[in-house]
Amino acid sequence: MTDKFATSRRQMVTAQVHSRGITDSKVLFVLEKIPRHLFVPIELQDTAYSDGPVAIGYQQTISQPYIVGFMTELLEIKPSDKILEIGTGSGYQTAVLAEMASEVYTVEILPELHERAKQVLSELGYENVCYKLGDGTLGWPEHAPYDKVIVTASSEKEDLPILQAQLNEGGVMMIPIGVQNQALIKLTKRNGSLIRQNMLSVRFVPLIHKTGAN
Repeated sequence: MTDKFATSRRQMVTAQVHSRGITDSKVLFVLEKIPRHLFVPIELQDTAYSDGPVAIGYQQTISQPYIVGFMTELLEIKPSDKILEIGTGSGYQTAVLAEMASEVYTVEILPELHERAKQVLSELGYENVCYKLGDGTLGWPEHAPYDKVIVTASSEKEDLPILQAQLNEGGVMMIPIGVQNQALIKLTKRNGSLIRQNMLSVRFVPLIHKTGAN
């Protein structure tokens, strides 16, 4: 079957991702491979490769391609990695992680997005993804520790001890922090402590807690 979006995907990677400094060949390859349009509502598929986030319903978005590439590159994923993703959302970032890591454990609090992402990812043949419907701020302790943790919504608090405790020694956690002024933070666990790096100003939807408080 002809993929009418193949050219759009290639142009997205070249103009939006590689040109802005993302050089990891595996990240670039995966972004060009994955059919991003399948992760957005069908009526918005023509905008799937645009240079910005796309609404996926329920006041949530699929992140800008560059941000997906940037966060993924900073995770420094190894093929043997076990990754925890907080905020399955559309499932697009999940697919990127699943292409690069051994196992992905992804948590989503909104039932509709949880089911939709699970269906799309299953139809695309991803068998190394485990799904959980629940409060992502609690992580998924049954499968901890994780080599990498990625949070795809913004937290008011930088100190999330439950999630940070599930990160393996030497592991990396990527998380946007803040409300109005948000920063993408990289946390690396060294000798039990977290080394913090402020990477980029960003704009993410708020992280939803089970109580409804962000």
